[in-house]
Amino acid sequence: MKAYIFPGQGSQFKGMGKDLFESSGLAKNMFLKADEILGFSLSQIMFEGSDEELKQTKVTQPAVFLHSVISAALIPNFKPGMVAGHSLGEFSALVANQTMGFEDGLKLIYIRALAMQKACEIVPSCMAAVLGYESEAQVENICKEIKDEVVVPANYNAPGQLVISGSVKGIEIATEKLKAAGVKRVIKLPVGGAFHSPLMEPARKELEQAIRQTAFNKPLCPIYQNVTAKAESDSESIKQNLIAQLTAPVLWTQSVKQMLVDGTTEFIEVGPGNVLQGLVKKIIG
Repeated sequence: MKAYIFPGQGSQFKGMGKDLFESSGLAKNMFLKADEILGFSLSQIMFEGSDEELKQTKVTQPAVFLHSVISAALIPNFKPGMVAGHSLGEFSALVANQTMGFEDGLKLIYIRALAMQKACEIVPSCMAAVLGYESEAQVENICKEIKDEVVVPANYNAPGQLVISGSVKGIEIATEKLKAAGVKRVIKLPVGGAFHSPLMEPARKELEQAIRQTAFNKPLCPIYQNVTAKAESDSESIKQNLIAQLTAPVLWTQSVKQMLVDGTTEFIEVGPGNVLQGLVKKIIG
């Protein structure tokens, strides 16, 4: 059984999607529709924009989403057995398995991106990758020890690769404590704020309203969601998990392991880059 997986923020690149636009009428129409919905030329930024422009959350999220859903739409006889997406990739996965329409997905992604941008401006915050630790519990316990600042595990990406998220001060304290405990490396990530942490609560509230007003259909196949790492097919549960996702950790390692248990034989990454393929290889071992 094939599992189709969809990337998140960080997989964008200069010129992304230009080949799709130029080679497919369907892709071209979807790019132009997206520009119309958003009210600015996302396609132009994707094809010709600088790395700096592409890094803005309000551009990155719709750009990665658009590239992913167009790539899925162009797969001949696309019949996924299961899908999953990393963070914003979950929205791409939900369009691919027909839980929601392309236009609704794009509108939600843009609301999410702007809401996250606003939340990032309230408290100076960031994320950091933790590499070479003894166990996940070691990192989790160090985060729990920090009482006056927000710092939490945010992405369980692969064995030996956990991302923490929180206030700038919280990440600084955690970095010192982790290094003192013998962790090899803590690398600050080039993101706009503390995604998948309690600091995203204002964005979660804003996104919740929009998700509740969006029609969700019965999916073609199960989605393994970031919040539960389990197969979900009930549209109401999928909504709840999508709302919770902004402030909860991304259980990517756990999701991939569960997909293997449930019978996937092949992981196919759909969208820009191949970050998830690398993570899957590490998880499978």
